[in-house]
Formats: sequence, C-alpha cells, structure tokens
Amino acid sequence: MAKSDKINFSTPSGFPEFLPSEKRLELYLLDTIRRVFESYGFTPIETPAVERLEVLQAKGNQGDNIIYGIDPILPPNRQAEKDKSGETGSEARALKFDQTVPLAAYIARHLNELTFPFARYQMDVVFRGERAKDGRFRQFRQCDIDVVARRELSLLYDAQMPAIITEIFEAINIGDFLIRINNRKVLTGFFKSLGIAENQIKFCINIVDTLEKIGENKVKSDLEKEGISAEQAEKIIEFIKIDGSVDEVLDKLKHLANLPETEQFSLGVTELETVITGVRNLGVAENRFCIDLSIARGLDYYTGTVYETTLLGHEALGSICSGGRYEELVGVFLGEKMPGVGISIGLTRLISRLLKAGILSTLAATPAQVMVVNMQDDLMPIYLKVSQQLRQAGINVITNFDKRPVGKQFQLADKQGIQFCVIIGSQEAAAQKSSLKDLKTGEQIEVLLENLAEQIKSRLT
Repeated sequence: MAKSDKINFSTPSGFPEFLPSEKRLELYLLDTIRRVFESYGFTPIETPAVERLEVLQAKGNQGDNIIYGIDPILPPNRQAEKDKSGETGSEARALKFDQTVPLAAYIARHLNELTFPFARYQMDVVFRGERAKDGRFRQFRQCDIDVVARRELSLLYDAQMPAIITEIFEAINIGDFLIRINNRKVLTGFFKSLGIAENQIKFCINIVDTLEKIGENKVKSDLEKEGISAEQAEKIIEFIKIDGSVDEVLDKLKHLANLPETEQFSLGVTELETVITGVRNLGVAENRFCIDLSIARGLDYYTGTVYETTLLGHEALGSICSGGRYEELVGVFLGEKMPGVGISIGLTRLISRLLKAGILSTLAATPAQVMVVNMQDDLMPIYLKVSQQLRQAGINVITNFDKRPVGKQFQLADKQGIQFCVIIGSQEAAAQKSSLKDLKTGEQIEVLLENLAEQIKSRLT
C-alpha cells in the first residue's frame, strides 16, 4: 500500500474506546447496578440499536436530540440495486438516541406477552449526533429502569426511584450526592396561575431547566424574549428559588394554594408529598434528597415527578442520574393510557467524568490474580495442572506459556496488576511444592501444592 493510501484507523470523534482497565471498571459498575436493579424485581430486556425513524420521532419524542439515520452502502458490483434499496417513510431507519422511546415501542409490540406493571432494566448503547467534547459522546451506554402500567401507576413507584439511586451510588462509593426531586405539574400549574399561555409553558419549562447552566439573569432575559413580562419572569425566578428542608418547601407550596387556576398546581404538590413520604418510608436518608423547584427535565414526555442527581462538591459534572414520570409516551403507539416512571444513568459519560475528577480509579488490566511462571518448558504439564486446580478453587489464573527470564515474567505480572506469582522448578516439582511470591509486598514463601489455593485465597487483597 502506498503511503498516500494509508488508512486513518483512529476512532471517529465522539465514539469512545476503552482500554482493558477502563472496560473492567465499566463491567464492575454494570454488575453493581444490575444487582440493585434486580433486587427491586426489574427484569432485563434489549431492544434493537435501530428503530424505524417514525417511531423515534413520534409526536415530538425526538426533542432536541440529533438522530443518526441508517442508509445502506452498496458495494461497487451491486450499484444496480441502489434504487430498490431506498428507504423512505415507514421504511426509514435510524439509531436509537435513548432507551425510553424504544421501550414504548417494545411494549406496543409485545403487549399481550408482558405482565403489568412491567418493570424492566436495560443497559444498552445509544447514539446521539451532538457535538463531541470532553465528557460528551455520540455513542454511550445508558443504564435505565422503567415501570409501565396500564391505566394507573402507583406513585410509590416514583418513590422507589430515589431509593434505587441511593443504593447504587452508595455501593460504588462515589462520595456525597443529592437527589433533587420536583413535579412538572407544580411548575405547569404555577405558570398557568401567572396567566402564561398554554403554548408558552413548554418554552418556560425548557428555560427553567437551563438555570444552572446559563444563570438567573439569562433565564429572565430569555423568558422576556419569548413574550413573558418582566413581572412574570421575576415571579418565576422567585418561585424556583424557594428552598429549605423538604418539609419547609412543601409547607411553602401549600401556602400558595390560593393562586388562581391552582387545580394542576395543587395536584402536583399532593403528588410530590406522596412521593416524599414513600421515599422516607423506604429508608432513604434525609441528606440524600431534597425538593428543588428548578428541576424541570427538558424532554417533552415528562408529566409528573422528575429527578436529577448531583455529586456534591462536583456540581460541574452535571446530573449523574435523572428521569421522571410520563403519561402519554406508550399511548402514542397504542392509543391507551399507559403511565410510566423511570431513571437513567449515562454510564459512559459518568465513568469519563469520575475518572477525570479522580473520584473513581480504573481496575487492573486483567482479572487474573495469579500468574504461574514458566521456569522450564518440560514442567508445562505441572503448570497446566496447577493452573486448573487454582481455577477450580475460584482463582483467576494466567499460565505463562512463553519461556523468558523470571524477572521479566515478574515485571509482566506486575504491569498487569497481578498480585501473586507461582514458581515451580525441578526441585519444587519433585517435592510437590511451589514458591509463592506476593508482588505487592515482595514476600516469598514455600507452599505445598495441595495448600496453594488456600494460601492464595487467605492473602488476596
């Protein structure tokens, strides 16, 4: 191949690629998250990476997300098929940009095969055509749970979400975090009470949702540009800045019940109180959650409870887990009321942010805990037998098949984060013994082969 024909094999911008130590961290986190999800009875599903475009765009589901379309690329010898392969209308396909819209389509496809309320978890890769930058990707893994019911869904499912978030982040030990809870009905009802037109409420919610990013003055300015009066904008800012303990905020909201057109507002406050009571009954510590009236969640399909989780001391990382309740999303496909509630952890983004902040560390490049050193090729049958015995005892083992200086083999093990090396030469083999070297401490002891697994297990750190 000529130099000018050299292929650019670097990864496309925004499409991450993990080293083994990073991938092992991701798998550890996935296992931890999965255990918590399953402890609450959530069941796994997987939906295709590709959906029909009309599904992803149904009634505004796309939001502000840029969707990657799928077009077939034909080889040179099949160009005659090009006109036949064009996909338009219902045949147009695209990569999924989240898990919730595909879930709605999944339920519609399998309605008579599922039991409701249907509680599922999904840990798939999704694709968004946004500008790639530090901590933002075009391909990333999301860990989602949702509960969907037919006609009615208890608010206690909403209360369960903060309990699940708490268990996950306490299990992976990332430090102090705060789950901020609100209800979209509270916001929508308050905007209505100010006389804001129905067709302006969506915009107001979207602007309020950007408060932390753009600041109070810019929020006011953007509201006024949309035709919201300066007085209305000021009242909105005052409202979303209401703070205090959970009970103090609820009390302040109840005292606003005399606002005009407060039916939706009052319903939102009642739902919020019900959710908070459930969160407390599930044993979530008071310092793990709060009511934050600035939390709006920009996606159009949220209608009730909404959540965002912030890592305290690292607020610049943004939300590390978010979600909420929706009423009409599944009904878009079925024409019946199917309320749901769910949360999502953008795991790829989270790992990137936490590693950069020094909150998490990568794992060893290999899961192996032991390397069986190759002292001489004629002893390989013994090395293979010892390796298998250790594996059967639940120990992860690399057998070194390549003959090289012992020091080099120690360096190879140490570089991969392997703690122990098992050394068996002619004398050790004859005596049914081995030398066990701890690369962390430098200690080396003699161990009978029959006791080797027990010794390693007792020393693993």
